[in-house]
Amino acid sequence: MNHAAMRDRVRRCLHSTHDIETVIGDHAVAGMQREERTLTPAAVLAPLVERPEGYTVLLTQRTAHLEHHAGQISFPGGRAEIEDASPVETALREAEEEIGLHRRHVVEIAGFLDLYQTVTGFLITPVVGFVTPPFELRLEAFEVAEAFEVPLDFILDPRHHERRSMLYKGQQRQYYVIPYENRFIWGATAAMLVNLARRLTDNPLLA
Repeated sequence: MNHAAMRDRVRRCLHSTHDIETVIGDHAVAGMQREERTLTPAAVLAPLVERPEGYTVLLTQRTAHLEHHAGQISFPGGRAEIEDASPVETALREAEEEIGLHRRHVVEIAGFLDLYQTVTGFLITPVVGFVTPPFELRLEAFEVAEAFEVPLDFILDPRHHERRSMLYKGQQRQYYVIPYENRFIWGATAAMLVNLARRLTDNPLLA
């Protein structure tokens, strides 16, 4: 599939506005009821990078010394600030702060995935954007150990979507893992990528 066709396919499968009612999350993956609680708004940027061989997904690996989510693989993003006019602004600001991806390189906001509620109390708006090289990243050394790209075709292949389980607060909870080379993408990031894959491949959405 050429780049233009893939861009059109991505646009058509996403929400066109961030005013979204559909909420998935850690609870859905684990097969549990959604917990009613006060949530902190957040947003992440899911950058789809146009490469000659096809689109890739740009991800980050957090540093090992952080108090929360140390060493985990994630999208650039974070909690909304008062000055952010929208989730798009939050996602673009965080991408600039975390990895130095200037918003001028995000040539189009393609749309939005379903809202994602985390077990830690965040309500994340995943913002999908098309990114055009060349660009030079500047990592925020305290938070980000590395930035890397995964081929979108790899993400779209359901054979790479593994379900695993762990004991969390006395309960067995399922979660997604996407192994890639020597890395393991898991948790909320993996679940959002699975949601993107299911939308793009016309499979049932993550319930």
